[in-house]
Amino acid sequence: MPRRQGYALLIALLAGTAVLAVAAVLGTTLFAGPRAAPIPPAETHAAARNPVAPANAAGNWVATWTTAPVGAEPGAANGFPGSTIRNVVHTSVGGDAARITLSNLFGTVPLVVDRATVNTRPVTFDGATSVTIAAGGRVVSDPVVVPVAPDSDLRVDFRTPRASGPVTYHPNTHQTSALADGRATWSTTKWRYLTAVDVRNEAAPGTVVVIGDSLTAGSGSTTDANSRWTDVLADRLGGRYGVANAGIAGNRLLTQGSAGQAGIVRFERDVLSVAGAHTVIVALGINDVQQAPQEPDAGRIVAGLRTLADQARARGLTVVGATLTPFEGFPTWTPERNAVRLAVNEQIRSGSVFDAYVDFDEAVRDPAAPNRVLAAYDSGDHLHFNDAGYRTLGERVDLTSLERARTPASDEL
Repeated sequence: MPRRQGYALLIALLAGTAVLAVAAVLGTTLFAGPRAAPIPPAETHAAARNPVAPANAAGNWVATWTTAPVGAEPGAANGFPGSTIRNVVHTSVGGDAARITLSNLFGTVPLVVDRATVNTRPVTFDGATSVTIAAGGRVVSDPVVVPVAPDSDLRVDFRTPRASGPVTYHPNTHQTSALADGRATWSTTKWRYLTAVDVRNEAAPGTVVVIGDSLTAGSGSTTDANSRWTDVLADRLGGRYGVANAGIAGNRLLTQGSAGQAGIVRFERDVLSVAGAHTVIVALGINDVQQAPQEPDAGRIVAGLRTLADQARARGLTVVGATLTPFEGFPTWTPERNAVRLAVNEQIRSGSVFDAYVDFDEAVRDPAAPNRVLAAYDSGDHLHFNDAGYRTLGERVDLTSLERARTPASDEL
């Protein structure tokens, strides 16, 4: 072998040996793919914070979407370790940046999220890519520079690397989201852990926050059509205001219902704490009337509605109340329960409870049988509405009642 070729071979062998040595030090091989990044220890994660004072919160922040946490998801006692949770939500107002709120309200152990994205843009929490949320706590992310359009779907993904205890969730969302574990992806109509998306919008006066039951959550509406009455309202507002939906199917005003904490219990968290809250619409009470155990005293329901109105006014918010809609033909209807509904509506219409009211009862009732929902609006169960019915509700809201600043009554000055 010529001497020059021998030197070249020797140099190549030495270089190869050096590469293998470096690979060994790095804990990899020339043929292995990249390893998954290790999960940082819990103490290096960002701590859960109060969502009303997140880091880097400069600018005018308003909620473009919210949901109310309902409870711990059945069948998910250990969470979804090693899975990516995808929540698809529909926006109401746009902005030039976004931030998300994650809730572990019904958890019993800390929830670890080791990566999150908004429309594929990475999300951080106090500058860290991972966060630990204490049981019962919630956290707001840092702002993410991502353009958010009004009236559009937004995708929020995050991974839970380890068992995290009961999952805080909202069922029956009428929106298709997903869950993936690296082997398969499943579609779902549940929102998990995510409770709010805020946007930075210097022109938006604020957000209209709606607290309600299944009629606000959209039971009976078409999945992925965004045809809840709050979606119709957002369309009418044209992206000038945010609209936040805090409806829970089965929810009651005064007591724990078939789902979710009572309205008077969750009002502070789900309504008054919403970013940029400007006006509140209260659409609760029908389940107190018709759901066992039924509330036979209209005065107690009215007093509960007045309590919510007073709490909102104390924050300087305008409060609009919705009349209770008819339900004759639904299995729980009786003349006595209907009389309670009518008595509540009489007080709402009197102007003694709210700053203004929207007459949902009049909007959807059958003129020939006013205790029944008009057939064209009935989902089929005589309580909930179809898309046409929800459109009618959304179109019934007087926009001027939402946009005007509230003038305090003389006894409030």
